[in-house]
Amino acid sequence: MSKKEEKNKKKKMKKKKHTVLKFFLCLFLVFALAIGGFVTYSTFKNGWGFQGIIQTAMGQDDTKLEDLDPITVLILGVSEDISSRLTDTIMIASYNPKTQRATLISIPRDTFVGNSKNTASSVDKINAIAQSKGGELKPEKTLDAVNKMTGLNIVYYVLISNNALVELVDTIGGVEFDVPIDMNYDDSSQNLAIHLKKGFQKLNGEQAEGLVRFRKNNNGTSYPSSYGDNDLGRMKTQREFLKEVAKQTLKVKNITKLGSFADILKKNVTTNISNWTVLKDYLPYAIEFNTENIENASIPGNPSSFGPYSLSFFEYDKKKTLALVNELMEKQNETNEEEVDSENEIVTPSKTDNTVKTNTTNTTKTTTETSKSLNIKIELLNGSGDTKVLTEVTDKLKKKGYNVYKTGTTTITNKTTIINKKSISDDSMNDLKSILGTGIVSNSTSSTSNVDVTIVIGKDYK
Repeated sequence: MSKKEEKNKKKKMKKKKHTVLKFFLCLFLVFALAIGGFVTYSTFKNGWGFQGIIQTAMGQDDTKLEDLDPITVLILGVSEDISSRLTDTIMIASYNPKTQRATLISIPRDTFVGNSKNTASSVDKINAIAQSKGGELKPEKTLDAVNKMTGLNIVYYVLISNNALVELVDTIGGVEFDVPIDMNYDDSSQNLAIHLKKGFQKLNGEQAEGLVRFRKNNNGTSYPSSYGDNDLGRMKTQREFLKEVAKQTLKVKNITKLGSFADILKKNVTTNISNWTVLKDYLPYAIEFNTENIENASIPGNPSSFGPYSLSFFEYDKKKTLALVNELMEKQNETNEEEVDSENEIVTPSKTDNTVKTNTTNTTKTTTETSKSLNIKIELLNGSGDTKVLTEVTDKLKKKGYNVYKTGTTTITNKTTIINKKSISDDSMNDLKSILGTGIVSNSTSSTSNVDVTIVIGKDYK
């Protein structure tokens, strides 16, 4: 090989490496720092906008969208300024490119994930389970705990040092944000000093870190209960601020700062996403996302104290958590559905049927039960990952006389959940569970749905 050829080869390799790095950075900004908050690049329209350019560069066309399922990532924010590395920020970020909707769910760092309340200690909090004796974090443990808690089947995690936020905010020249309350807190052991005034202002990196870590003031006061006090308020502020970070980072004017962003990425992020080709297909659609289409929430439960040292924990409510997660995923995927006219396919008794009198009672009873079933509108969402399951369950329900009003797909989940949205009788809910052969029955937190029952089919369905 000549020197010229060798030089050209090195040049191409360098260029390829730079392209991969920029691509990795874009994905990081979309799926990690943005924490599910993607921003609109609507400079041009009608297929010639930024989305169209990215699609062309990646060799995609509009038909690619049909093959994309919702994607879910676990975001873990790590504190680096104390002796023990804790995952104090835990969020689930999910995005559906078909509906252009996203979901952001916070999990309190003090959530109890131990086996016994009697022996509970600080290592039984979800923010501590990723720690290992050697000091190296094992995010897979947190990932398993979150999947067990929510019934989801999240595969990917992104571990981000708190230093990343500080550096990113400073790099883009600060972030404008409406601080919800006056914040005054000092902790010399963590070299932490938070002093912010309520109101709209531009925050630098250090101030941004203080904002997202704030729980209470030096005098013990915290966020008002209407906002969500202590950790609940902190998580709400985190979600709102990170949406603004995404919106203000992904701007055309910051294109020249890609090199700095890449340095932040390499220093502060760890992830198990090794096959980036899986995620690259989402990028053309994610960059067109409007952050107003994000559903925010925190898992339901109550603060409590127990164990030999009476430590403070957050006890999550299993049924309510499953119901909330599935309801949020339903909203995220609500345009990805079709109505099914099941009533036209129900076999009704013939008027000329000469049934003997001894069967009249049973026939009447069956007809009445079928009539009750027909009055229950069911939304069926497939979260099993098996496309055949949706048809199978639809057929089962229709044979029993139920009105399968809507069907669709949703984020893959481990547990089947049957959500009662309109005070349907316990008998009917138990009947649905019997037909499926599995499922957790729960009540919805919302009464605005146009269906009576939502069934999310999980991987446990056989």
